[in-house]
Amino acid sequence: MATVALAATAGMLHFELAMACEVFVRDPSGLADPWYDVVVCGPGPVGIGPFRLVPGAGLDRLADADTVIVPAVEDIDADPSPELVDAVRAAHRAGARLVSLCTGAFVLAAAGVLDGLRATTHWAHTAALAARHPRVTVDPDVLYVDNGSVLTSAGKAAAIDLCLHLIRRDHGSTVANAVARRLVVPPHRAGGQAQFVTTPVPARTDHPLADLLPWAMARLDRPLTVTALARRANLSTRQLTRHFTAVTGTTPLQWLSTQRIRRAQELLENSGDSIDVIAGAAGMGSAATLRRHFHRTVGVTPDAYRRTFRSA
Repeated sequence: MATVALAATAGMLHFELAMACEVFVRDPSGLADPWYDVVVCGPGPVGIGPFRLVPGAGLDRLADADTVIVPAVEDIDADPSPELVDAVRAAHRAGARLVSLCTGAFVLAAAGVLDGLRATTHWAHTAALAARHPRVTVDPDVLYVDNGSVLTSAGKAAAIDLCLHLIRRDHGSTVANAVARRLVVPPHRAGGQAQFVTTPVPARTDHPLADLLPWAMARLDRPLTVTALARRANLSTRQLTRHFTAVTGTTPLQWLSTQRIRRAQELLENSGDSIDVIAGAAGMGSAATLRRHFHRTVGVTPDAYRRTFRSA
């Protein structure tokens, strides 16, 4: 039985910890035997969000686990617990598979296990992670990164994606899909391909992009240029690009491309339309163009994506 050790120390957030327990505690398919032995490890009774938790083992147990999961930390500006950092290093030396959920990546980075690797965290904190740990290649666009023995996820729901990916690696798609159905979430696509986080919309109603982004989203099937977007927002193209970079972290054309891919994904998941029809609805023009951009972004063809979703 593979042991999954969940680190629990003061200052962590309860969502990711509880979610990981829920995902790994039992096999709803009845097909994976043996299943995981889940143990919560910590230095003693700790406050996790609004709850008080009594771990079942000490942090030294991390070194004996097959998989170590570090949930999100609440304060990314505070130094991680030295005891936890040492325990993570010991687990890494012992050959454990290390997994961080959301801002738990700051703990792995502090332990040095992300040096020279690609990693991710919650999109709001990717810049801070990159600045604090320059030896880590931080990817702000993906939902999770799988380096084999070291894995990191973006925030909240992306942590579920990564946990399902781990089950898929260990037990196959049938078991992972059964777990996803129990959680009432869509099964994550196999392989760790790029998955873009939803672009944020400005909270201020007077922001130059507050009306523009919904307007553009309603017209993805039509030709849209940077000049047209700038004219709609009463901005110069340079001003538009500056606002887009500040709000979305990308350029107007990159944002449009991402939204069109996401629209295609929605239609592939929820309609029986042909690839030609979906290409037109997503503003890709032709099936060939959609297939090229879709494969480059998602990592699989539109047809394969549709088969995977429907088989699940």
